[in-house]
Order: sequence, then structure tokens, then C-alpha cells
Amino acid sequence: MHAKDPMLPVQPSLAGNDRHTLAACFLGPYGENDTLLERLVVEFLRDHVYWRRNFHPEDPPAIATAAAQHPDYLAFEARMRRELHQLSAALKRSVPFHSPRYIGHMASDLLLPGLAAQMLTLPYNPNNVSEDAAPVTVDLEVQVGLQLARMLGYPHDPAQAACAFGHLTSGGTLANYQALRLALSLKAFPLALRAAQVPDLELPADDWSAFNLRADEAIALLETWQRWLAAQGPAERARWSAAVEAQRVEQRGLAGFFAAHPDLRVPRVLAPVTAHYSWSKGVKLLGLGRDQLLAVPTRGMRLDVDAFDAILERCARRREPVLLAVAVLGSTEYGTVDPIDGVLAARERSRARGLDFAVHVDAAWGGYLVTLFRNADGSLRTRAQVAAEFARFPTPAVHAALVALGDTDSATIDPHKLGYLPYGTGAFVCRDHRAMALLAERADYVFHTETPTDYLARYRGLGQFIPEGSKSGAAAAAVYVTHKVLPLHHAEFGRLPRATVLAAEAFYARALRFAEEQAGRLHALVPFAPDSNLVCLALNPHGNRMPARANAFMRRLHDALRADPHQPLQTKEFFGSVTSLPPDLLGADEAARIFGTLGLDMAAGEPLIILRHTLMNPYLLDRENGISYIDRYFDFLARCSATLIPGMPVA
Repeated sequence: MHAKDPMLPVQPSLAGNDRHTLAACFLGPYGENDTLLERLVVEFLRDHVYWRRNFHPEDPPAIATAAAQHPDYLAFEARMRRELHQLSAALKRSVPFHSPRYIGHMASDLLLPGLAAQMLTLPYNPNNVSEDAAPVTVDLEVQVGLQLARMLGYPHDPAQAACAFGHLTSGGTLANYQALRLALSLKAFPLALRAAQVPDLELPADDWSAFNLRADEAIALLETWQRWLAAQGPAERARWSAAVEAQRVEQRGLAGFFAAHPDLRVPRVLAPVTAHYSWSKGVKLLGLGRDQLLAVPTRGMRLDVDAFDAILERCARRREPVLLAVAVLGSTEYGTVDPIDGVLAARERSRARGLDFAVHVDAAWGGYLVTLFRNADGSLRTRAQVAAEFARFPTPAVHAALVALGDTDSATIDPHKLGYLPYGTGAFVCRDHRAMALLAERADYVFHTETPTDYLARYRGLGQFIPEGSKSGAAAAAVYVTHKVLPLHHAEFGRLPRATVLAAEAFYARALRFAEEQAGRLHALVPFAPDSNLVCLALNPHGNRMPARANAFMRRLHDALRADPHQPLQTKEFFGSVTSLPPDLLGADEAARIFGTLGLDMAAGEPLIILRHTLMNPYLLDRENGISYIDRYFDFLARCSATLIPGMPVA
């Protein structure tokens, strides 16, 4: 049984103006705002049609008025209607992300500003590869990058040389890959200058020093090279440009590049054991190989800074370079927040040993929580100011981690998670845009031959800097409009994470009471006090010591919580998800605590299946109708568990 947390006072509630604003944000669990969305869709569909008719009003209509009466036209319309009706019927088997009864994966209802903006933009079909294909929305995407940079605490004024840059991606996986690409390109570029023997530049004395320049030093060297090259005559400029290009890792590939620098080993990527599986994909896709991804141990599923320090000391001693270290802001399985401040401090200590690397924050899940920590003017709120609205959030460790975000090198944020926007809107943001020049790709039929010096003009050729080519401008419009309607600070967008963190605190408190209520029937444990709005719950029938039997119980319980496309959705009371706790990744102390509290024998080393609850829905605590879906969920768990415990088989 989990002991009651003395830090849990009476649950704070949403202010009235928060409730009223949230009432307008979504279509709603019951479709309450259908009239609002319908008005918006019709208004802007008509507006789009007027735009078409007034583009060149002297042109005659290409489709005859009588065409709509032709049998072929009517047959086409009938087929289209039939297929759309069939699609609509099939989609009714979709998972009801909109409902407060859904507390499973990282999905929820969509914000109306983003949904309407995306629908409004789709008929224009802009392609954000360049301004030629998207003269409006490509600018919006660049502005979204600056909006997110401001939220993170990065420099966000394009007039500043060291301004940040961000762009949208299909999701966090591609954003994480972009972080790897940029880190490798920036760290490898000084070696290319050395190999090409460029004169008149102050270059590092050896390859190890060149590969371990600080990011700001490498960027300064890049700018010095660009100025030097611009000062050369056309023939010399072409010769030296080709000479350096021939030595770059992008040209030679990893095998050729590291063969040309035999004193330098292929670099490591360090990530906590809680890191998303996309990091494994990324190192393989980049060609580094899965062996180069080194898992950093955790404490309480948060990166262990002491273990991280020890790994860095070992890498420095063995002359093993490190490309990038990952800190997670809201782990996918547990919602935990790594000590970003501790990772940055460890890097400072590592620099004294001659080992430097980029620090990337994977904030795909927790990025928008930062809005709770920002004032309207962009300044940071104190922990006391934030904590006044909650029972225990944020812990001092979480506050320190989020305050340190602005000193990291890059970040992944997913607007399609806690930004409540349609899928296809992940985001990558780097602290200093000047390094992006190293990723530029040319395609004369798409991009201009000269790269503009103006910040916004430069990134209107967006496709040359990002992994993707063609990409939806409608997605950029959705994010931009949402951020304008709900600016990224605590008094506006922060109302959404505030509602869900309050729900997580209520869930945590209810889980502790549930453990007391079920004593003698179930062991119940929240394995890690929540850092964000994701809460896990471990259960084991009383008297059982076998992890296999506990897991069989949890699988059957999960069967009652997952969508079944062969049954009507209404047969399910709630929807949830599961994850696992592997003892070897927990560490001996944590594993002993969790397994011991649950009354389980740890000797088998079997991962423990636990329930995972993503509390994104802002209506979980429905004060309008006096309903707590959280209380209802725990009543449901009690009923389900009671039916499963007698004679439960081992899987």
C-alpha cells in the first residue's frame, strides 16, 4: 500500500474564467460547440469560393451549370456519397479521444482554432517546401518556430544574430532525427576545415579538439569561414568551397569521414533508459549504429546525473567522443522529467576534461507544460507562483529543470500532443539558427541560387533545411493560429495544462485512497509521483508473489480498457493503456521498493506490467455537472478487479 502523501492538501480548482475559456476551446465531449464549428467551416468555405471567383472574374466558369444534371455527374456524386458514408460509418469504430473516459495514450480532442485553421487552409493546399509553393504558410511555419523558441527561453528576435529557429515535422521522431543531423554536422565541420587546410583561419590544433568545440565556438568558426570565403575572388571562392565540401561528413559519409580522421572514434549518443524508441531509430538512420546509443541509468525513472557524470568521465578518459546527450521532459511511459539543469552542469564539468557535446531536450510530451512557467512578457515565474495553483506541482526538481531549458541546444516539441492539434505537427527547435546553414540542400527548380541574409527570407526556402520535402502548409496554419488565439504563457495557453495537472493531482490523491480501500484484496502503488499529467498505477492481487500472475491479472484488466474494433465502443466504460517496469532498468533500490511494496518476488527478473494514464482531457473534473470521471474510473477498477481475482490463471 502506498502511504498517504502529507503534501496533498485540498485539491485546488479551476478559476471561473479558466472554465469559461476552456468551454470554447474544443468541439467538446458531447459535441457542445457544433454550431460554432459549423459556422466557421461554412463561413470560410464560402470565403474560399469567393476568392476563387474573384481571382480573374473575367474568366468564364469552366464547369457548365448543366453539368450537375448530367447522368455521369450524378453517378459520380452517388459513388462519392456512398464511399464517404461508408468511411463515416467505419470511423465510428475510432477510439473516442474526445471523451473524459479516454485516459490511455497521448491523444485527446482538438483545439477549435487549430482544427478550423487547418480546415480553412486545406483547400488552398499550400506546400511549405518553399515560398513559391506556399507564400503565406511558409512564413507562418517560421513564426511558429519563433513562438516555440520564446516558450522555451531561446533567443527569438530575428534581428539577433544568434536567434533560434524551428520548423514543424511529421512528429517527434523526425524532430529527434533532425537534432542528430544538426549536432553531427556542426561538430564535424571544423574537421573539414582542418582537412582542407584552409589558410588564415585559427583552427583547433588536432581533430579531438576540433570535434569538441563548444557549439558557439563552432558557429563562430563557421561564420569566420563564410566571411573569409566571401572575400575571395570568384575562382578562389569556388576552389575553396569545393575543397571544404569534399571533406565534410555529409559528402564523405560516416565511413569515409572517420577513415580520414583515424584518431577520432565514431561518437556516442547518450540518452536515459526512459528515452523514446525514436532515438534508436535515429542513430540507425543516421548511420551511427545502435551500438553507439548508450543508455544512461535513472533514479525514479529520471536521469541519474551521477551515473551520467561517470559515463562522461569514462568517455573522456577513453577518448570516446559524445555527439549529443538527451534529457527527457515528460517521458512517454511515465511522464517523468529529467534534471535538465543537472545535465547542463555535467556538461560544464565535462568541458574541463576536453569533452563537449550538444544537449537536446526531448519535450515531445511535456513541452507545452512550460507555458505554466512563463509570464506574458516571456519572463519566468517563480516556483512559488506556479505552485500556488496546485497541491504539489511543480516539485523543486521539475521547476529547476524547466528553468534550465533556455540553455540547451535544441528541443523536440509535439504540438499534436499537449498542443491539442492534428497529427503531423511535431516540431524541432534549435537555439542558434546559424548552424542550420550546414544542413542546406540545393535544388534549383525549387530554391533560389543565393541564400538570403534576412532571417525570414532565408527560411522561406524551408525545404532545403529540413529532412522532408513537400509538407502541408495547413498544419503550420493550425499551429500558428492556435498560438495566436492562446499565447504560450500561463494566463492563456497555460489554462489547458493547468486543468490537466490538477486532474493528475486529483488522480494521484484518488489512487492513494484506492490503495487503502483495496487493502486485503489488492496491492496498489503509484510507482513514481507524477511530474506532469501522466500517472502510472501498479496492481497486484493480495497474497500473490509471482510477477507472472500479477502480469496476467493486468493483461486481463487491460482487455477491459482497450478499444476492440469488433465491439461497439459503448461496451467500454473507460479506455486506458499499459507499459512495463523492467527491474534491470529500475535499478536495484527502485526495483526492491516497487516489487516489495506490491508484495512481489523480484528473483525472476520479469518486467512488471502497469497501467498508464494520460490525463489530457480538461473535462476530467466536470464541475459543471458535479462529475469526477476520476472517481468513476477508480470505481470501475474496483469492480473489474473484483471479477478477475478469483481463480485467476497465470498467462
